[in-house]
Amino acid sequence: MKHSNKKTIALRLAPLVLALLLAGCGMQDLYTQLSEQQANEMVAVLRNAGLSADKELREGQTFAVLARESQFAKAIAVLHASGYPHASFDSMGQVFKKEGFVSSPLEERARLIHAQSQEIANTIAHIDGVVLARVHLALPEKDPLADKPHPAAASVFIKHRAGKDLSGSVGQIKALVVNGVEGLPYDNVTVALFPAEPWPENVPALAAVPGERPMDMALMALAGGGAVAALGGGLMWALRRRRAPQRAAADARAKRELAVKSPAPKGA
Repeated sequence: MKHSNKKTIALRLAPLVLALLLAGCGMQDLYTQLSEQQANEMVAVLRNAGLSADKELREGQTFAVLARESQFAKAIAVLHASGYPHASFDSMGQVFKKEGFVSSPLEERARLIHAQSQEIANTIAHIDGVVLARVHLALPEKDPLADKPHPAAASVFIKHRAGKDLSGSVGQIKALVVNGVEGLPYDNVTVALFPAEPWPENVPALAAVPGERPMDMALMALAGGGAVAALGGGLMWALRRRRAPQRAAADARAKRELAVKSPAPKGA
């Protein structure tokens, strides 16, 4: 009886153990509200780093990037080192979108400076190897009474991939900025280059199945083995339970036949 109770408890706990084993193989959202292009690029970066990742279509024709829960921290670190998700830039049309209100000259000037810096930063961000770009413009107001106008200035911040040398492109980057801002001298443009952090160490290599880690595959194999063992144990227990009455009847019949065939003791 006790043996039967142990089997019953084991069968009831088997689904719980299986669920816990599969929990380590679940997928978790990394980023949402992404365009399809950016989601594809992020998934490619993660898979090239040896991590399991995928994209999923969500409401509003936006996408989400998912990774395994066990790889969540490393996936975030890899994307951060690669400059993802990319910052969004405002275009001229977005900055100067008419909303029914009359803007003051100061507001219009601030919008113009912001739009110019956004457009130039967006252009620089498309250079191969650039992870992040920021452009800050200092455009003094024109004073008609001043003998000599104050020159404009610009500073460019660039975060680039580790191992990518952009020092040879500084002159071209400065030329882009100068030609995009009226009255900006070439010597008043400063370009600062900063390498991004390398990918985190001990990123696992791709296993036999693309996107799977050895530990994930081991967990899945263990979970599958546990499920097969639980199913097999359940079938054996059910089969033995069904055959128990038949065995009891057969044992009783054998005892009766033995009693009939056995001679009665003398002197009874």
